[in-house]
Amino acid sequence: MSRNKIPLIDRATRHADRTAIIVEKERFNYTQLLDASSRVAAALLEGCNDLVEKRVAFLTPANFAYAATQWGIWRAGGIAVPLCVNHPPPEWDYVINDCSASVVVAHPQFAPLLRPIAKARKLRFLLSTEACDTPGCELPQVEPARRAMIVYTSGTTGKPKGVVTTHQNITAQIHSLIEPWGWTPDDQILLVLPLHHVHGIINVVACALWAGAACEMMPQFEAQAVWNRICEGGLTLFMAVPIIYAKLADAWQAAPADRQKLMSDSCRTIRLMLSGSAALPVTTLETWRSISGHTLLERYGMTEIGMAISNPLVGERVPGHIGSPLPSVDIRLIGEDGNPVIDESAGEIQVRGPSVFIEYWNRPEETGSSFVDGWFKTGDVAIRKDNIYRILGRRSVDIIKTGGEKVSAIEVEEVLRTHDAIDECAVVGLPDAEWGQRVGAAVVLKTGRHLALDELRTWAREQLAIDKVPSRLIVTAELPRNAMGKVTKPQVVKLFADCSL
Repeated sequence: MSRNKIPLIDRATRHADRTAIIVEKERFNYTQLLDASSRVAAALLEGCNDLVEKRVAFLTPANFAYAATQWGIWRAGGIAVPLCVNHPPPEWDYVINDCSASVVVAHPQFAPLLRPIAKARKLRFLLSTEACDTPGCELPQVEPARRAMIVYTSGTTGKPKGVVTTHQNITAQIHSLIEPWGWTPDDQILLVLPLHHVHGIINVVACALWAGAACEMMPQFEAQAVWNRICEGGLTLFMAVPIIYAKLADAWQAAPADRQKLMSDSCRTIRLMLSGSAALPVTTLETWRSISGHTLLERYGMTEIGMAISNPLVGERVPGHIGSPLPSVDIRLIGEDGNPVIDESAGEIQVRGPSVFIEYWNRPEETGSSFVDGWFKTGDVAIRKDNIYRILGRRSVDIIKTGGEKVSAIEVEEVLRTHDAIDECAVVGLPDAEWGQRVGAAVVLKTGRHLALDELRTWAREQLAIDKVPSRLIVTAELPRNAMGKVTKPQVVKLFADCSL
């Protein structure tokens, strides 16, 4: 018997026989999820009364066992630490060590790689299959204020940090999205995102399970498989990152005309499509709109805050903009002088509200320096007009200071993507003794195309102010990206450094 007070799990009892998880046509209802998670909790407890916030690192594909393991950790009183299925063992070892995990839970397919890490660190190792078969037991009372999860940042600007959220934080993050995005028990969403990041964990899985909806999971993204599923019908929501929409668009363009029509018509049966985790290029938005009939709903969030700003479910969605603050989320823009900025002036986004995380794990100094008067400093720079926000980029990597001027890398990228030879691009600031930084562009070219720096600069001068025109160019087969498809700007800078050796 459970005496949990975890809101997400408590709500599951209301949905009982409704479908919760779908994996390869197999359906699992909410009662089955509650039963399986109680068994996982019993396995973790192993006769003790309460894990008392011990960290449990776990690694399973996107399947029923993922949800059962996550909920089981919570119901046992532990802190869930999801690992990324695409990371190499040293990355898992870093997270396991950094969070001081007590237990490692793994799907059998990952056991040969994870078991040696657990053994070397003298940690208990548990297979998810064995945990799900453990007889149930009395479970502890878990208060909403308890720490629930540690999700590690993507590490695009430094070593990954563990972001700690409580059950209250998670509930607030879910609450902020249910009504604005129109979630209902009749929804069915297709998950194609990794489950070590809030986009997949909160926006897709947690929101679906809160609403009593069905979450259909794909173990990994594959464009043709996603198109096949969309064409089968029955989906009502789809969330992805920009690179996924770009790959889906490529697959659509490669299809014959009759197949294209079926693909497009099937998209129109889905009520809402969203994009996030990286800036959505306007060119991608427009291409996808022409294919699907959907103007992608772009939103803004972070591991530390959940979602904070969103375009509307009903009403105008402005390309290149992230919308307005979500309910219960306070937003302000602060200039470099520490004061609020006026409309149409650039400032750092700062966030306050119940969805904001409580700490970086075991990093009190970094936690303290990340807040000012209760406001979390996101490090992202934006401008606002009529309460609609537009991201200019991360202060650390996307705001380039060259010759005394500040240049938004994101703005330059949007323009470069309109060049008829450029398929993808990333703009970075490169160290320069004279200018402070120079604007560098790494580009992926369309098949059969060539582009020289002089040609690019001549073209760009007609589109951009001179300080925004790239003075360095590198052509690459692909841009370095993390597991969420976000370009890793430090690795882009390294491309230029390696090229100059």
